[in-house]
Amino acid sequence: MKILIRKYSLHLQAMFMLLAMLVCAVVLTSCEKDELEIRQNYPFEVQVMPVPKEVANGQTVEIRITVQRSGNFSDAKYLIRYFQFDGQGTLQYYSEPPYMPNDLYLLPQTQFRLYYTSQSTVSQSFDVWISDNFGNEKQVSFQFNSRD
Repeated sequence: MKILIRKYSLHLQAMFMLLAMLVCAVVLTSCEKDELEIRQNYPFEVQVMPVPKEVANGQTVEIRITVQRSGNFSDAKYLIRYFQFDGQGTLQYYSEPPYMPNDLYLLPQTQFRLYYTSQSTVSQSFDVWISDNFGNEKQVSFQFNSRD
């Protein structure tokens, strides 16, 4: 009987040692020094409220735009530029001076209004590009027929 108890005791000790080694292996391998990953680069979408299809020479059209972020990184900055390839007109942010084509301008807000003023009696087309400081960029195209 003593031999049988001693035999089970050895088996229990071996199983306990094996279990202890397994627990140590799991604990020590999960303690690798990984740095905390902070995500900064979030894609975004641009939503534009409907705009008129026609504009007269000298008329100003309001364009409401919202940059919808898929995540929120407080240091994300958004920039805007535009290029007019048909007709003539000016584009400006609220009451700021009109934008110069292809120049980058900082957007202080993600929800804003642009004002396009026609200076032409023909159809007008232009693209607005909104980008962030991580290289993401979206294009929005506008086309107005002449009302004149």
